[in-house]
Amino acid sequence: MVWAPIRSSRGLPRWLLGAGCTITLLFVVLAVFAPLIAPYDFDTFSADGQRFAQQAPPSAEHWFGTTVQALDVFSRVVFGARTALEVVVLSVAVSLLVGVPLGLVSGYFGRWLDRLLVLITDTVFSFPPLLLAIVLSFLLSGLLGGGVAPAALAITVVYVPQYFRVVRNTTFSAKEASYVEAARAIGAGPLTVITRYLFSNVVQSVPVIATLNAADAILTLAGLGFLGYGIQPTEAAEWGYDIQRAIADAGAGIWWTGLFPGLAIVLLVTGLTLVGEGLNETLNPTLRRRRLLPVTLPTRDTDAGGSR
Repeated sequence: MVWAPIRSSRGLPRWLLGAGCTITLLFVVLAVFAPLIAPYDFDTFSADGQRFAQQAPPSAEHWFGTTVQALDVFSRVVFGARTALEVVVLSVAVSLLVGVPLGLVSGYFGRWLDRLLVLITDTVFSFPPLLLAIVLSFLLSGLLGGGVAPAALAITVVYVPQYFRVVRNTTFSAKEASYVEAARAIGAGPLTVITRYLFSNVVQSVPVIATLNAADAILTLAGLGFLGYGIQPTEAAEWGYDIQRAIADAGAGIWWTGLFPGLAIVLLVTGLTLVGEGLNETLNPTLRRRRLLPVTLPTRDTDAGGSR
């Protein structure tokens, strides 16, 4: 059971998990309840018939100030959390659905199928992740538009080879285990062996990789938005785009337009990274610290004459 070592964790791993889950949960709440938390929509620049002041500093009316486009920075940060988590969930989910089955099939059957899949994934893995995401985002935006889906799919291709490699290597060693040989001996087919016997034993490290990839996906999405290849500003709020727009403001001493989106990126990436490191410390048997119980040895009884 995955939850057993998590419940029994102590010390630093427990602290890492607790801190990471707390930070991540904060952004999940912001994303889910963004329309209720944010005072305005992400592209609202006026209220009650009056336009917001441009580049206004933080105040009671605008907690994080406004941008040069008269947009409320706090509202964009909150809606940016929704955009970031949508992209992360979609990209990681699709990567798992593609990479894990491919790794199982490749590791179990081997031969020419394994060589072909390894060649394809190694080719994809050889490209710099951000460069690959930029090219795919540029291609997909012409087909699917500039919304969340093309950005998520562009990031998905970057992470599929990682899941494939980990699951394939684990499957190679696990398929020679005695329980797999016993399953084959009683007549279990390849599909039964893969789904019933191998899957639960080769995906132990996948949650850790998925959590760390989620943190990396936040940075990749921010890089795409900063370079202008991410989500279009008319589709959703995105922190990388806001930082790119705030570069000119920084030279004029307007710090709030770039500070708060940047802090949001740092906090969410830190939270997801802490969750990943905590899971690794907890689930990895070579790193997991077990609780030691005191051992009390019984005293030796003496005979009637006092000798031992």
